[in-house]
Amino acid sequence: MYELQSNTETLEKFLALPQNGSIMATYIWIGGSGMDIRTKTKTLTKIPTSPSELSEWNFDGSSTGQAEGHDSDVYIRPGAIFKDPFMGGDNILVICDCYNKDGTPHVTNGRSKALEIFNKTLDEKPWFGLEQEYTLFDTDGQVLGWPKGGFPGPQGPYYCGVGAGRAIGRDVVEAHYKACLYAGVKIAGTNAEVMPAQWEFQIGPAEGIEAGDHLWVARYILERVAEDFGVVVSFSPKPIKGDWNGAGCHTNVSTASMRVPGGMKHIEEAIQKLSLRHDAHIAVYGEGNDARLTGHHETANISTFLHGVANRGASIRIPRPVAAQGYGYFEDRRPASNMDPYKVTGIIMETICGLAEPDPVVLAEDKPSQPPVVAPTAL
Repeated sequence: MYELQSNTETLEKFLALPQNGSIMATYIWIGGSGMDIRTKTKTLTKIPTSPSELSEWNFDGSSTGQAEGHDSDVYIRPGAIFKDPFMGGDNILVICDCYNKDGTPHVTNGRSKALEIFNKTLDEKPWFGLEQEYTLFDTDGQVLGWPKGGFPGPQGPYYCGVGAGRAIGRDVVEAHYKACLYAGVKIAGTNAEVMPAQWEFQIGPAEGIEAGDHLWVARYILERVAEDFGVVVSFSPKPIKGDWNGAGCHTNVSTASMRVPGGMKHIEEAIQKLSLRHDAHIAVYGEGNDARLTGHHETANISTFLHGVANRGASIRIPRPVAAQGYGYFEDRRPASNMDPYKVTGIIMETICGLAEPDPVVLAEDKPSQPPVVAPTAL
């Protein structure tokens, strides 16, 4: 495949040109696969101060897997505004969600339902911290920095590693970090992960719908930065088969009642509710997650629900400092790297606030052959 890397020196001549009072607004939305990010840009004549000042727009849904050709218009509505780290100046990025011609949310729109749930649980003041893992590839489909036709040394020296051959792709990571800070994204940090060329960045603490907005914009910025470096970003939960870690998006959760002394009681109640809707959560926690949630490589088996203190082989982990002080947050380790943060944060709040019924009870004789569901361990 022919790939054109960014020619920074040439591009800078054009980026420096004045815009004569005009603003470039790049609308961002999620395409038909649920993970493909789509954008288009329009010119504004004034700087908007809120999404409500921006107009609804539309796109050809037949070209994004979101509509048929004979009825192809899909509408996008602005939801949040960020500074544009690529165009600079007063130019903006606009996170949007998709709607049908009758005004109902499109089937790919996870934001609308999540916002509905958050509006019902405003008093809970939910905070989320999202740990987005990803893997870098070259444009030939080879993991970045791996030997052609071979494998690097076994896992061990790469997690939070430093040095050539251990920290592969750091330029992309650090450029992404700076661009997110400029844009106003609530990026909390970054680190190299267990598999070489695998990295993680964290979003949060972010309240309610903000968590999904900020993660999607951070993903967009990562993809754009990778364009400039001629590198491909993969959000596959298991990019390489074998004895290599998968990629997840661990989701840290707290409510106002969990964050104060005595909050452990509310954490325990939330975990109990989560245990009763395990299947419903797994269904929206990302495609291909079964290849990652095997019970190995710091995961619980996809068919089990386990929780425990400082246990990275559990479905839900209670950090040791939280257990020691008796309040704080918990970590849901099940979501895959390709999860939709709107769907994940939404269903977590739906479950822990009792807004949905538990999973149906399946009789033993009706269950498929699979590992048994293990009862939650004691905290």
